Amino acid sequence: MKKFYLITILFSCCNLYAQTPMEIVKIADSRLRGNSSYAEITITIVRPKWEKKMNLKNWSKGTDYSVSLVTSPAKEKGSVFLKRKKEAWNYLPTIERIIKLPPSMMTQNWMGTDFTNDDLIKQSSMVVDYTHKIIGTEIIENLTCWKLELIPNEESSVVWGKLIVWIDKKNYMQLKTEFYDEDLEIVNRMVGSKINEYNGKKLPSKLEFYPLDDKGNKTVIEYDVWNFDVSIPENYFSTQYVSRLK
Repeated sequence: MKKFYLITILFSCCNLYAQTPMEIVKIADSRLRGNSSYAEITITIVRPKWEKKMNLKNWSKGTDYSVSLVTSPAKEKGSVFLKRKKEAWNYLPTIERIIKLPPSMMTQNWMGTDFTNDDLIKQSSMVVDYTHKIIGTEIIENLTCWKLELIPNEESSVVWGKLIVWIDKKNYMQLKTEFYDEDLEIVNRMVGSKINEYNGKKLPSKLEFYPLDDKGNKTVIEYDVWNFDVSIPENYFSTQYVSRLK
């Protein structure tokens, strides 16, 4: 019996250490996305002299489809941002029209946050578009994390010259990400905290995004509700239905 347990432990350890950097990133990415999701989110835009809060509902399906409905403040209530593969649409309730965002608007900030429309539309795949390498181990949020370096593949069309990602070894949570430009200078930093459990998954419920060139600026995303693998009607992601989202 003792010999059996010893063999089991050794086998488990071998599996752990045989895990490749790509497999680590793939597991972390799949846990974050799920097949589909529904979330209720509070976004706080922080500037040196003011702050603004927004509340949204978000439905997503894989990486190709997502729709966000602003529920507050009153000025933006009813606005919808729709992503369909590489296309972006914005529904404006004040004029009761849906507008397809042209390429010239892709570099503009999304809803006044520190993210651009392009960030949300052309989300590169951390699994497919990069090569992966473990470069160390660090403690984040009192959890032991792999520190990984992601370098874009030559054929990939991505914005970043490099990513450094911290993923915890127990639950595969992506707890910190640093974004580097083509000159390998750090541009943005995103940090996760306040870990909660959603449908059996442990994930950071708070994400803070810092544009390092703009001192005092940050965007804070807080998940108040986050459900995975939910049933979402197909018409939620159609341009004809956005005005009826609630």
